[in-house]
Amino acid sequence: MKHGQTDGTTATLLELAQAHGVDTSFRGWDGVERQVRDETLRGVLTALGVPAGSPEELASSLAEKQSEPWRRLLPPTVVAREGSALDVAVHVGTGQSVTVSVIAEDGSRHPVPQRGGWSEPRDIDGRAISRATFVVPADLPLGWHTLVAEHDGETARSTLVVTPERLQTTQALAGQQSWGLMAQLYSVRSSRSWGIGDFADLADLAAISGAQYGAGFVLVNPLHASEPTPPVEPSPYLPSSRRFFHPLYIRVEDIPEYAYLSVESHTVVESLAVRLRPSNLDTERLDRDSSYEAKLTALELVHSVRRSPARENQFEVFRREQGQGLEDFALWCALTERFPADSPEWLREPTGPRGPFASRHRDEFADRVTYHCWLQWVCDHQLETAQRAATDAGMGIGIVHDLAVGVQRHGSDAWTLHDVLAQGMTVGAPPDMFNQIGQNWSQPPWHPGRLAESGYVAYRDMLRSVLRHAGGVRVDHILGLFRLWWIPEGVGPGDGTYVHYDHEALIGILALEAQRAGAIVIGEDLGVFEGWVREYLAARCIFGTSILWFERDNGVPFAPEHYRQQCLTSVNTHDLPPTAGYLAGDHVALRESLGLLGRPVEEERAADAEEQEAVLALVRGRGLLPESGTTVGIQETVEALYAFTALTPSALLGVALVDAVGERRTQNQPGTMNEYPNWRIPLAGPDGASVLIDDLPGNTRFASLISAMELRG
Repeated sequence: MKHGQTDGTTATLLELAQAHGVDTSFRGWDGVERQVRDETLRGVLTALGVPAGSPEELASSLAEKQSEPWRRLLPPTVVAREGSALDVAVHVGTGQSVTVSVIAEDGSRHPVPQRGGWSEPRDIDGRAISRATFVVPADLPLGWHTLVAEHDGETARSTLVVTPERLQTTQALAGQQSWGLMAQLYSVRSSRSWGIGDFADLADLAAISGAQYGAGFVLVNPLHASEPTPPVEPSPYLPSSRRFFHPLYIRVEDIPEYAYLSVESHTVVESLAVRLRPSNLDTERLDRDSSYEAKLTALELVHSVRRSPARENQFEVFRREQGQGLEDFALWCALTERFPADSPEWLREPTGPRGPFASRHRDEFADRVTYHCWLQWVCDHQLETAQRAATDAGMGIGIVHDLAVGVQRHGSDAWTLHDVLAQGMTVGAPPDMFNQIGQNWSQPPWHPGRLAESGYVAYRDMLRSVLRHAGGVRVDHILGLFRLWWIPEGVGPGDGTYVHYDHEALIGILALEAQRAGAIVIGEDLGVFEGWVREYLAARCIFGTSILWFERDNGVPFAPEHYRQQCLTSVNTHDLPPTAGYLAGDHVALRESLGLLGRPVEEERAADAEEQEAVLALVRGRGLLPESGTTVGIQETVEALYAFTALTPSALLGVALVDAVGERRTQNQPGTMNEYPNWRIPLAGPDGASVLIDDLPGNTRFASLISAMELRG
């Protein structure tokens, strides 16, 4: 039955969906309002734990939703802003007294006063329940506190988070303009790499771009953990865990214990490195699996070297700091080494690290758990070194990490965080102008209710890990902290709907953890979004993202002075070809070859050419390119486009490394997996030859592009 029909069942279904933050219609990229199928609504509600089958279930679930707050003494999590009082509803039996207080992060206790009297009672399960309003004081410090309510021998506790009104790290950059490189680290190799760019390459990239070219930051792809053994997922945006890091990026020779390998073991490691180094010059395809397999062999040997007392103590401190989350991740890695993903053991026991399957093997695999904890410690140490190299090179921000939208359905986080993820759902995006059949990212979403019930601990711990040695974080699809496109398993991406989240909590916690880390936050706020979202992010001092080709008003490209100040502005993004390829229409040809176009290719090419010409005409109007009809080289056009971004008031300017060296090939085509070699394209120049980090100090194309930006800035 469609929404236009008005029987009672459909009306109750719509009301129930809306009560749970599930949209019943949506406006697409073309501005057309579309109704969500009833089957989709039922599927999403079921994934939220809300019975929505029969008319009786619908009515019962709606009544339960309306009475749910009255069953609780306190809300599960309360999020306040620094300097502002906050009302909190407390529910107790009519006529009973209650006292409320806050136990602050430092252990101090603060009374919470009641404002006004009690509400009229409501009958809940045969008991008369009344509501009172208590006011959390405005002078509480930033941080993670506990709200406590006590009455009649009963004590209830909930998480109270006090978040920044505005992110101070962003405010500190007001009136400044800084540029930085945007790079896919795995593709950026040096003569010392093992076929894949690594943490030491990141340190060198930061040192070169900062000290020689004056960059203020380096933004890299997500460095999240993938599978513990080959084969590994090539997409950095489809990780196993967003909290932990990928040992693929470890530089083996930089681990202190490497120096103490036996002669025999040293020979083995060196032979592995020698075998892989020629692949640094391979420009066809990156081979993660061969590099990872070799590194794991080497890392096992280095791990067997006895650590000094000081180093052993540092390792133990790291384990204690990271707590149970690290131990559970390491256990998953150890179990995955032994039991394939499709083995009966996993299928029988998908219950996470507290289940019988995990408990039976935790002691048995203790040595492997220690090994995988050690790998994370090595990653942590090398990331710390990279950030120090960046700041030592004069970077004001340093390394900016990228936070993926979600994780694999059968990865570590999906197992360890089973209780706060929605089952039977994946996330993606509805059809848009660049992918007209929609996208399915094959990632389970946060369950909004269970996340709040848990006090957002998993979300907080993830942010702390990513920000631990970073000057900033880019949040991919930050719009997902407001609403996510949920797709029931087994249907196409166009048959999903938006599910809303408590953005005040998610954005507030993000700002809190970033401020404590001294880091900036860049939100990738592209795509379909509600108009107020950007205003909200700007008010919280979260940077937005502007891509030159997309910045338009009613189809007319923005003049540079109309760009946002609180923004990362760039010509390019990893979901488009490098600018040289974009100008040539490579993205249209690729999408046409993959069957991703929703209209004839001739129409797509004509529309793309028209959109490009509108931008280039604006660039010419600013004197950055000669008048139309004059022959202009690709490099000159690319430099003019970047010079145009330097005319904007944007505080951050992004320079894609692929554009700086003249690469043309696309790194990623959204909406595809194996149809195109996404995330497997090595960095090369316009002549097709490999470009190594060793080459960057003398790369004239790189220097010319930065000079063009500086001359116009």
